[in-house]
Amino acid sequence: MMLKKLFRMAFTFVGVVIGYEVSLLFEFLFKLSSVFPDFEITATERFGLAVACALIFGIIFFRATPFLGRQSAKVAKDIEHDLQSVPTNDIIVGTFGLIIGLIIAFLVSQVFVEMQIFYLGTILTIVTYLMLGYLGVIVATKKAKDFLPALISSRKGTPSGKTKGKASDATPKIFDTSVIIDGRIADIMKTGFIEGNIVIPEFVLVELRHIADSSDSLKRNRGRRGLDILNKIQNDYGVEIYNTNGEKALEEIPEVDVKLLKLAQLINGKVVTNDFNLNKVAGIKGVEVLNINELANTLKPVVLPGEDMQIFLVKEGKESNQAIAYLDDGTMIVVEEGRKYIGQTVEVMVTSVLQTSAGRMIFGKPKKQV
Repeated sequence: MMLKKLFRMAFTFVGVVIGYEVSLLFEFLFKLSSVFPDFEITATERFGLAVACALIFGIIFFRATPFLGRQSAKVAKDIEHDLQSVPTNDIIVGTFGLIIGLIIAFLVSQVFVEMQIFYLGTILTIVTYLMLGYLGVIVATKKAKDFLPALISSRKGTPSGKTKGKASDATPKIFDTSVIIDGRIADIMKTGFIEGNIVIPEFVLVELRHIADSSDSLKRNRGRRGLDILNKIQNDYGVEIYNTNGEKALEEIPEVDVKLLKLAQLINGKVVTNDFNLNKVAGIKGVEVLNINELANTLKPVVLPGEDMQIFLVKEGKESNQAIAYLDDGTMIVVEEGRKYIGQTVEVMVTSVLQTSAGRMIFGKPKKQV
């Protein structure tokens, strides 16, 4: 209650000062007027005008304080809510850009100090501060992706130079639970195709531990496999666990997948996964994804219609008189008119190749029995 009274008194005093400045403005405008060129304002009249304006504005500000207080609290809450959705790196870089912009504005505004035209120097100075401050924020936030990821990674404890075959200026790669459990990522890292800092969030480690402690034997085995792969990656490449306790924007998100995408936005990184649904959601959120399954499908040998291959037919197909075979990489081959050759190795001619979201399918017809 005492704080509100002090605030009201301070706000009323501001109103009195503004009223006094308004009285000076009235006096100046009156002098510029050509209606009464010989009329002079006496000291008493000047004092009376100043007191009247100060009282009027003081009363206005005194009465308006409760309303302005409520509106200020509402605006403060709105600003707080908006800031929660702004990445921390944008706030840091934007503040830095604002400071640089204001420093440049101060230097530029010195040119306007000696201007004799009434209030023109002040107006130009205000415009310069607003324009250069705004430009500083915009330029800094737009260019943040060029230099902030390495800064954020080093601040949080992610190694910048210990990882084998990685460039420190490359985009950070964030591993999710599925890609660690899958295990192929360790072999891919051995080839040196993964560049940049490797980020393994702490909440991914927690999820792996929960899976490894599951009562379901299948989940438990997968979780333990994931921990083994993670341990191998840490030992071979010096990857550390990314501590996310300081990120308030992540603490309020319960879902691991949503946390991954939010973290990718915060550090301008890419998510490495083989989760098809996460891949789709990331596309909606505007987060770049490296999908291990897509990489595997891309690296499969190219087969063109008209080529011949020898395959072993293992079972019947869905349609009448079809047979199914598989290549070493798991690609399914559907052979028309091949049912009678099930259990045999036959030479087939490729008729068409179909690429689907689940992988690639090859269609063919038998040429002759081997």
